[in-house]
Amino acid sequence: MKRRGFTALAFLFFAFLPLSAARAVEEADRLFLVGERATADGIVPVARRALERFVQEFPKDSRLPDAVLLLGRARLAVGDNEAALEAFKRAQTFQPPPGRPLEVKFWEGEALFRLRRFADARAAYESVLKADATSPLAPEAQYGLAWTELEQKHAEAAKAFREFIDTWPTHALAPSATFYLARALVEQRRFNEAVPLLQGFVAKNSSHKLAPDARYLLGMAKVNGGDPRAGVADLRAFIEAAPQHPDVPAARAVINETLARHGDRQEMQDTYAALMAQSPTTAEALNDAAGIAGRLARPKDQEAAWKKLRAEFPDHPLAHRAALDLAKAAFKRKDYKDAATQAQAATKSEEDGVRSEALLLSGESELKLKRFPIAAKAFEAAAEMKSADAAVRYRALAGLGLAREEQREWRAALAAYESVAAKSPDPTLRDWAKERVVAVKQRMSSGGPAVKPKSGS
Repeated sequence: MKRRGFTALAFLFFAFLPLSAARAVEEADRLFLVGERATADGIVPVARRALERFVQEFPKDSRLPDAVLLLGRARLAVGDNEAALEAFKRAQTFQPPPGRPLEVKFWEGEALFRLRRFADARAAYESVLKADATSPLAPEAQYGLAWTELEQKHAEAAKAFREFIDTWPTHALAPSATFYLARALVEQRRFNEAVPLLQGFVAKNSSHKLAPDARYLLGMAKVNGGDPRAGVADLRAFIEAAPQHPDVPAARAVINETLARHGDRQEMQDTYAALMAQSPTTAEALNDAAGIAGRLARPKDQEAAWKKLRAEFPDHPLAHRAALDLAKAAFKRKDYKDAATQAQAATKSEEDGVRSEALLLSGESELKLKRFPIAAKAFEAAAEMKSADAAVRYRALAGLGLAREEQREWRAALAAYESVAAKSPDPTLRDWAKERVVAVKQRMSSGGPAVKPKSGS
């Protein structure tokens, strides 16, 4: 490392000496040597500047083909992929092409891949393999080809990675190819084929950079492949080994969902307690806790989870759903004030389904509280939502009719009832609305009191 650092500094110094201080060295020699050695030492910006000057100033030099190839690699290393592709295409115009046989074509495939031109990249890699399957570049070309299939979500990705592993089982890229083969199989829902590959990967490559991803994928494959309890164990091991991994939240959600479906009562109770005690907590964890409590038929625990979710994450979409669920629970136990409060909070949701239901429940709660103008306003808002479910819309119109009746606004009540009687998908609600139409018309024609709706309507 010290020797390499010394070499690098020496070339940095040499590269930018004034021309007068390097009279013994021809400018072309100097630039090419700096570009070549800086490339070898990984000093890419220096390599690129020197090689670009060489290519521009010495187009007749016999080393031009090699310089163009090196320049393409330098550009690729700094992420200038379009310029790199241009250099590799130019390099192929020389006869013979520079570098090892097929090297320029391989690098063209690499540039195309980084430009996300996967079909073109695949063609470049394939041309390398067809020209010489024994080439030193063949493993990397096969690996690149497999990745183009994976990026395009082609079923052939699994076959391409398997061919790599079968042909070059001891190659440095074989562990990565094994992982991506397993990932391709999981994406194709071939879980039972992926599991042994992932188990072998984790056992042999515990320190590999993809080991955490492999543990996560192994758990997911087992959960979805018919072995949910073992999958949960693997997902827990993944979380313990890599607590900061971006897939940890997804793993927790799958663990909770799996235990809710397949765990026994004690496991679900333990999971509920762990989710409620989690620190720092998340909206998703509290939502999962509420779901588990519901499956355990423990409404008080379920409401506790919803309330904690609302308190700690008031603006989260799941908090709006929790508010709607709390409103429904309060309405069911005839606590109409609490129902109205929770429903009003749920109306802030950006999800049309949640918002329309919340408006309906708000109106129904206010109706029970005899706050008829507020009820009418909520019912109107629910009925006017074009995206609202038909059942919600016509229940809102029925509620609007009741609110207008209580306000003695007969024409408005009649219009709401007639709409329900004509178009509601619920036959019971339609019949009820027809009765209200008759009663309101009687009131309007006779001036006497209309027949009151039946209790509970």
